[in-house]
Amino acid sequence: MSRVPDIVPEKFNSEHRALYDRIMAGRPDGKLQGPSALWIRDAKLAAAANQMAGVLRKDGKLEAPLFELITLIVARQWTAQYVWVVHAKEAERAGLESAIIEAIRARRVPPFSNGKQAAIYEIAHELMETKEISDATYARALDLFGVDLILEIVTAVGFYTLVSMTLKTFDAPAPGDARPLD
Repeated sequence: MSRVPDIVPEKFNSEHRALYDRIMAGRPDGKLQGPSALWIRDAKLAAAANQMAGVLRKDGKLEAPLFELITLIVARQWTAQYVWVVHAKEAERAGLESAIIEAIRARRVPPFSNGKQAAIYEIAHELMETKEISDATYARALDLFGVDLILEIVTAVGFYTLVSMTLKTFDAPAPGDARPLD
């Protein structure tokens, strides 16, 4: 049960309504859920968050399986049910191996099939656990990704940390009230 009441789009002013319509245009299920359902209460905040999500998800340079790996690592760290439910499905569609998804869910080091996946895991894990990246991890990432993609990786970790914190603060339910993370 969410800590905040559902929004009532009919009561939006024109600024909120225009933003709501833009967000909903990208939602094939016709439902406003998750962080967007919370951020929409502040049109400027929602617009900025929606733009950042679009840059990362649609315009980013990371391959989809690597991007989804980031979202799952962050979701698991925060036990963010909504993020996990949505992105575990996306990760499967993107081709991330089910053994990797399950290992992350169970809080085990995944059996990575390539160095890029392992580097993503190391970056995200170190950022969230130690609040920094070791020189060795940075050097491996630099060889694999270059500076621009490292920036995108770190930004995605930060963005999905923001998403997870928002969802956890307001106890936003996952689709179908699913709770796959313990």
